[in-house]
Amino acid sequence: MKFRIIRSKRTTIALEIKDEEIIVRAPQGASVREIDAFVNSHKDWIEKRITKMKDAKRQALERPLSEDEINQLVEKAKQYIPERVAYYAPIIGVSYGKVTIRKQKTRWGSCSARGDLNFNCLLMLTPPEVIDSVVVHELCHRKEMNHSRKFYGEVLRAFPDYRKWDKWLKDNGRMLLMRAQG
Repeated sequence: MKFRIIRSKRTTIALEIKDEEIIVRAPQGASVREIDAFVNSHKDWIEKRITKMKDAKRQALERPLSEDEINQLVEKAKQYIPERVAYYAPIIGVSYGKVTIRKQKTRWGSCSARGDLNFNCLLMLTPPEVIDSVVVHELCHRKEMNHSRKFYGEVLRAFPDYRKWDKWLKDNGRMLLMRAQG
């Protein structure tokens, strides 16, 4: 089984599968033997995960979104997402600028230094809690323009289930993005 190793100051070995590539994140001092043993002990999980990704990719490409469907998602998002932004902004205690909706290829949302917020129309294909998690994430950047512990403290204060729905998006988001690219 081929894999790429990324070494860092971490204390444990972890696996990541990205675009069907196996990535091993390992501590600086981990031996190749130790890393090989870790990968081999997770072989079944790796194979299941890669199979699941291939199936999702195939399904996404079999049912791409039409331009008309994407335009409908944009219109739905223009109605729904600004309402969620308006709901969460006072809870977080921030102001914001323009709210823009567009079809984006890789991002779910962004926040500019001026406070303008951008959201991907494909969020409308996710559960409402996922939309809220992205809205809260971007609004919290009005307080912290980084991904520090303090930033995530703000996110979790406003939306305690953030990690659950962020994981949903990490697990399912690629498939949705692929559907939009046809």
